[in-house]
Amino acid sequence: MKPLTHNYRTSLRSYLFPLGIALAICGCLAQPISKISVPAKVEVRQDAGRWQLFVDHQPFFIKGAGGEGSLAKLKEAGGNSVRTWGVDRLQSVLDDAQQHGIKVCAGIWFHHEQDAEGFDYSKPEMVKAQLQQVRQAVLRFKDHPALLLWGLGNEMEGESGDKIEIWKAVQEAAKLTKELDPNHPTMTVIAEIGGRKVEGINKYCPDIDIVGINSYGGGPSVAERYAKLNCNKPYIITEFGPPGFWEVGKTSWGAPFEPTSNGKAESYRRAYLGSVYQKPLCLGSYAFLWGNKQERTATWFGMFLPDGVKVCTVDTMTELWSGKSPRAACPAIKELKAEGDTQLKPKQTLKIRLTATDPAQQPLSVRWVVQPEQTKTYTAGREESVLPEIQASIIRSDENGCEIVAPIAPGGYRVFAYVHNASGASVGNIPFHVASPPQQVSQDTLKVLPVASKKQ
Repeated sequence: MKPLTHNYRTSLRSYLFPLGIALAICGCLAQPISKISVPAKVEVRQDAGRWQLFVDHQPFFIKGAGGEGSLAKLKEAGGNSVRTWGVDRLQSVLDDAQQHGIKVCAGIWFHHEQDAEGFDYSKPEMVKAQLQQVRQAVLRFKDHPALLLWGLGNEMEGESGDKIEIWKAVQEAAKLTKELDPNHPTMTVIAEIGGRKVEGINKYCPDIDIVGINSYGGGPSVAERYAKLNCNKPYIITEFGPPGFWEVGKTSWGAPFEPTSNGKAESYRRAYLGSVYQKPLCLGSYAFLWGNKQERTATWFGMFLPDGVKVCTVDTMTELWSGKSPRAACPAIKELKAEGDTQLKPKQTLKIRLTATDPAQQPLSVRWVVQPEQTKTYTAGREESVLPEIQASIIRSDENGCEIVAPIAPGGYRVFAYVHNASGASVGNIPFHVASPPQQVSQDTLKVLPVASKKQ
């Protein structure tokens, strides 16, 4: 485009200046004309039993991820949307997304009744205060061109989803959102589809356009199960990935077995092909988690390591989003196994055997880490403290395995293998347990122990 000439700029300014004054007087001009955003027009349409999103009249299938990882890497992998859970950093996310050609599912956090703050959807004053927060968020961000849709709440419906007051609060928020912003659809997000959750949305939330579903172990079967519920709304898989730590087998001391990165990658694939790809009721999905977080372990859900290195789940999503294999793939863990009993005494040793391969037969490096088991866990993915590394427990290590010595402190632990090549990483871990040392009772103590008397 050619630059404006001086005369044309002058004429244009003379036209826009009085127009700007008029708009300001009407209360319509919230910012200078040069910074006014033009929102995208997003619609949900149904045709011959198939639902579809349209952005500015063009079909848009969501190939997304949730989290705070690099949007440049998301774009490179073939993704086109990112999901958030709250509005604290939404302005920067929207601006970053706009620069990378990414659309944003903007989450507005709704209170959970089981939270410590004691929120109660039966109390109108609390619901009203939350609704005011929705109003403020929608008015602030509704005109950003990167905005795709609104996500009103996340897993606040409870176990059964049968509390009507929650669905009425969702409907009130959805109705207000559509009044303030007619350009973007509304969605509410539930944890799986059991109980009366979908029924509640169907019955009480006419202004909710889309049902968001978080599903992990059940991800591959969501499409089939949802279709049987006769819901009159399309769905988006808003979180999917490996089976959750609540869905897997456990050790005798209660520690969940975490799949390796390669095992997780297959879970992403099965969920996507089973419930997202070419499913008539599905508008797309958001893989979890585009970034890294401590949740039960340091690696359970993160698709990246803390330093930004991708793990092989990113390669799988790249293939599913783009239809092409990544140019440079992560290594694969074929086997990670403990040699011997994983219930140890303090200072007892344990050997771990590792078999890993590189797709291009390049050299691999392995970082071994021991961490204690997480004991302070929370619901709904709330933030957990990062656990310390106990590197003194590793007495020998190489690319084929390691030998550890059990810490003195009793309790659960994990030994992690971080397998790297030049492109990324794959991770696996083995849980082990250190028993409490037997208590020594002295003869002097035995002398003063009470003697049990016989029942009369």
